[in-house]
Amino acid sequence: MNVPVDRRYTDQHEWVIARDDGTVRIGITDFAQDALGDVVFVDLPEVGLVAAADESVAEVESTKSVAEVYTPIAGTIAAINEALAERPELVNDDPYGDGWFFAMTPADASDVDSLLEAAAYLALLD
Repeated sequence: MNVPVDRRYTDQHEWVIARDDGTVRIGITDFAQDALGDVVFVDLPEVGLVAAADESVAEVESTKSVAEVYTPIAGTIAAINEALAERPELVNDDPYGDGWFFAMTPADASDVDSLLEAAAYLALLD
């Protein structure tokens, strides 16, 4: 199971990575995309949406099911991955890279520190 150590994780199988511009990028983990199967559609939030932590803001549809994507922290949606509209399979092909979902400007950047480190996320999967 691919779990990069340079990001934080949630028990809902989202990942978060801080970016140099003060935003955080968010996507679903390798475990989540594998459990979903082939992703066929992604419904992303609107840029500018102000969201609370653990709020459902996106949806991912696969050949097996539909799953919600939650905000790991509170903040404002700063960008969305528009490439997913045409190529939702990026979520399966590269969940930690080109398959990211959205970026947020955190209400409090220190909230990221409260999320799971890679080792704790892996322990959760066991």
